Amino acid sequence: MFSHVFVGSNDLDRSKTFYDALFAAMGGKPGFHDPKGRLIYSHKDAMFMVTRPIDGKPATHANGGTIGFAMDTPAQADAWHAAGVAHGGSSCEDPPGVRTNEMFSLYLAYLRDPDGNKLCALYPMPK
Repeated sequence: MFSHVFVGSNDLDRSKTFYDALFAAMGGKPGFHDPKGRLIYSHKDAMFMVTRPIDGKPATHANGGTIGFAMDTPAQADAWHAAGVAHGGSSCEDPPGVRTNEMFSLYLAYLRDPDGNKLCALYPMPK
């Protein structure tokens, strides 16, 4: 459904260290800076980008917003989470693990990036 996602950052070098580690844990490649200075990641036919806000004001995170990353296994979600914590992110929500309700079971791992953006690794558990 989505073609791309952008998040703001106040320190693109710090963001590159953090997101390079997350994408490596998912089997992705390091990001690169485009001619406008934006940090670009392409993985599994989707794009994730990090930029300084165009209006010149400081980047802030969305209150209530979460960006989800699809994982291939729970172990990959754990590696993603560990890479994020090791590279300047912080764990948030409950620890990584299975969340179940009457409709589905999901393996979830939550992080905040160094700028406070909330991220989630998601693996749908087999029925």
